[in-house]
Amino acid sequence: MKIDLHIHSKNGSDGKWDLKEIFAEAAKRDISFLSITDHDSLQGQVEAIRLAKKYCMKYITGIEMNITLTHPVYTRGKATSLDFLGYGFNIANEPLNQKLKTLRDYREKRAEQILENINREFREEGIPGLTHEDMKAIQESVDGSFGRPHIANYLIKKGIVTSKQEAFDRYLVRCDVPKMPLSLEEASMLVRGAGGKLVLAHPNDTNGTSLAVLAKSLAEQQEIIREVMIPLIDGIECWHTRHDTLTSSSYREFVLDQGLIATGGSDCHQQPVIMGGVAVPDCVAGQFGV
Repeated sequence: MKIDLHIHSKNGSDGKWDLKEIFAEAAKRDISFLSITDHDSLQGQVEAIRLAKKYCMKYITGIEMNITLTHPVYTRGKATSLDFLGYGFNIANEPLNQKLKTLRDYREKRAEQILENINREFREEGIPGLTHEDMKAIQESVDGSFGRPHIANYLIKKGIVTSKQEAFDRYLVRCDVPKMPLSLEEASMLVRGAGGKLVLAHPNDTNGTSLAVLAKSLAEQQEIIREVMIPLIDGIECWHTRHDTLTSSSYREFVLDQGLIATGGSDCHQQPVIMGGVAVPDCVAGQFGV
């Protein structure tokens, strides 16, 4: 069985493809169990369930949520971002949907504040400021969750920068506004309250929002999980595109020792298309009754 429980779409967040393209490609790749895990969004779940039935695939509802973790020792009291995956929840759950709406509304206000900060920089550089029409144009370009990458794309389109990296280096890092914090406790309550399971995403991903930022060694990462997370999570993403064999094996042993579930996926945003590229063992499906 080919499994991929970490895929992003254009419908709900920052994937390049829409769900129809994703499921058609997943079928070509013989993926038989998958989950769409868009960032802070359930927008594509109904369509994903429909397409899974069309292609005779096993499907489990999914989401990726960004958590703000603060700890007096491990984060030195500063806020640190970590990603968590929710699986198997009721997509109609009212508290979960209400919180996601709150996060979405704040994201739009945050984008407006970022644009105001960018305009301040533009004035100093003698560049015409971005207007409400520009904001509207950026919003129209968003298929899923509004974020800084959409602003970067618009700055490229306007000819102000030549790449996303330049947009971030010149403006988006300096002009950033903090995200609305979501605690691990609240995320756990929301996902579990909706009948789902909460899973720590890619704990040793050196390129992402992961425990690798706080601790380089796997032993140190796992100590943080023991002390801070165990009562609040149900599992860990052991197999990931940017996990080496040692990482996957170590976390597999850890979840077995701690009585947690183990999940895995490509984290595919279709840039490039890597769906089904991670060797996730069949036992992962069994944890979800598949």
